[in-house]
Amino acid sequence: MSIYTVHTPPADEAALDPERFEFIRDGFYFLAFVLGPLWLLMKRQWLALLIYVVVVAALLSGLWLIKVPPGAFILVLLLVHLLLGLEAASVQRWTFRGRRWTQLGVVSADRYEAAERRFFDSWAPQMSAPNTPAAPPPVLPIRVPPVSSDIIGLFPEPQSRQ
Repeated sequence: MSIYTVHTPPADEAALDPERFEFIRDGFYFLAFVLGPLWLLMKRQWLALLIYVVVVAALLSGLWLIKVPPGAFILVLLLVHLLLGLEAASVQRWTFRGRRWTQLGVVSADRYEAAERRFFDSWAPQMSAPNTPAAPPPVLPIRVPPVSSDIIGLFPEPQSRQ
């Protein structure tokens, strides 16, 4: 089963419009691994793309300065893309947080459609009656232990002079 986080745009853009909700699956993103910069462009993650370009340029120029064989360049790029594939969901969440999106909840499901259905099944009743007062918690009887006259330690007896 996959875990999905549900995000909504800032309140000034949409007043909880379910059409604008975004579901982000936690896990490995193969397209981010294979086509890292293109995936970032596709998802409109400009700052993440800029960070990617700066990090890759710094790594490759550092390897070039210390005269590393060409195989190391490929290995470093492969590791950077593996990291991007593993952390793609975190990058998306980070981008949404920077755009002031709020996380509404977390849902687990096998597929995207099932995650949507599961989330909206639990979210819709909450939104239909927001002013309904919650039921008070049940009152449980409090059991007070009997007071012993033999107090051990530095604590005085109740209702005695100090």
